[in-house]
Amino acid sequence: MLETVSQGFQSATERLRGVRELHESNIDEALGNVRMSLLEADVDLGVVKGFLARVKERALGERVETRVRDASGRTVKITPGQHFVKACEDELVLLMGPVDTSLVRDAGATSIMLAGLQGVGKTTVAAKLARHLQKQGRRPLLVAADIYRPAAVQQLITLGDSIEVPVHSGTEGQSPPEICAEAHRRARSDGFDAIIYDTAGRLALDDELMTELENIKRSVQPANTLLVCDSLMGRDSVNVAQAFSDRIPLDGVVLTKLDGDARGGAALAIKAVTGVPIKFLGTGETLDRLEEFRPEGLASRILGMGDVVGLVRDFEEVVDEKQAEADTERILKGQFTLNDLLTQLRTIQKMGPLRDVFARMPMFGSMADKVEEGDLAKVESMLHSMTQQERGKPDIINKSRAKRIAGGSGRRPKEVLDLVDRFKQMREMMGSLGKQGGLLSRLPGMGQMTGGAGPGGAGMGPSTLLSGAGGGGMGSMLAAPVQPRSVKSNQQRKNKRQQARKSRQKSRSKKKKKK
Repeated sequence: MLETVSQGFQSATERLRGVRELHESNIDEALGNVRMSLLEADVDLGVVKGFLARVKERALGERVETRVRDASGRTVKITPGQHFVKACEDELVLLMGPVDTSLVRDAGATSIMLAGLQGVGKTTVAAKLARHLQKQGRRPLLVAADIYRPAAVQQLITLGDSIEVPVHSGTEGQSPPEICAEAHRRARSDGFDAIIYDTAGRLALDDELMTELENIKRSVQPANTLLVCDSLMGRDSVNVAQAFSDRIPLDGVVLTKLDGDARGGAALAIKAVTGVPIKFLGTGETLDRLEEFRPEGLASRILGMGDVVGLVRDFEEVVDEKQAEADTERILKGQFTLNDLLTQLRTIQKMGPLRDVFARMPMFGSMADKVEEGDLAKVESMLHSMTQQERGKPDIINKSRAKRIAGGSGRRPKEVLDLVDRFKQMREMMGSLGKQGGLLSRLPGMGQMTGGAGPGGAGMGPSTLLSGAGGGGMGSMLAAPVQPRSVKSNQQRKNKRQQARKSRQKSRSKKKKKK
């Protein structure tokens, strides 16, 4: 997602690495990389010029405090390069926001009309919105008002059945405005508190389409009118949003297929050009893959800093809170087994595509394009080939057991041993974090965690491992190189070599003196 834009900002940051002072010339050089990446990402030229001018003004016009206090009250050093990154982040957030992702309720019900061209994913978005409202405890009704596209009605019925949401499809001969009006009356009489109208699209904008949408809007008066745009259309999606907003008052945009586009400039430009905010992002094929749009989260990801808030929100949806508290207490005591790792893998799989999860992890965003979806399956296959005893006590896995495990999972014995080595390092790291006086106890608000799962403990178990806190976690399990099996023995060998070198030097000196 947005790799093209991210590369430009990362190149600009690299240019300013080690710079002791920000001035016009080095800022212009850095912004040159940003400008190129934004234009390659299909961001409107006028938007690019305005954005770069504001970043430059902010970077030069503000005093750079080299020492500031963070949220915990500690004093940290800030470099000019970091000041530039902060200026970029602030302006990206302002460019895409502010955004209110809440949906307006009218007379106790939430009514949503979806509009857009054919093929942008309106029908799938309708089902995703229904699932989104279901999670909030609502009872939605889907309305199949696209009577022109072959199998459009059946597609919505199939999607509705998969999430147990009824679909109103009307009768033969009814026009879309009549179908919507009838569905509106049914929703009121049958006690539905949300209704989503899936309207028809066209391959191109025309007056007939706009007139039909205006008639539907007039007949049911939806509280929310959302335009569905395909991010793969690039700059054309901005033009489409402008054309729709000129005829129909829009409350927001749903941007689809953002996960499949390396450019994604539409996400940056739609609000700036049309004034219509992006409310939701479609980031996957499954009906759970609909995100509330957070400009600060996307800005952070573009700059390679991940999106912890979004990651935690997704994690909270798939994790059992009570189980997480129990896991926290046990894991921070170093009582972490390969069974816990298997549970982690299953949790990650529920959170969406692996690359998307990694992209939102701080320090692991740059790894996202290197991570393959099959990596989880490889690890899981090795874990499934182990006995319960081996998963509970991984220390007993020797070369003989590794050979058997490898044979059962279709992997090599070395891969099994590497997995066990990574696991042991992660277990030691988590145990040291949990010790009284350890690293975790020094973090503000985390002191109570060292003796067990206290306040804020929910999610600290697997989520801490997932996010790679302290350099461990799933990031290191899947992508980090294996460390030597015994760091201590390596250091001992190094010390012996140094002592031997010193002994040889002394003996040479003695021989020279004798001569």
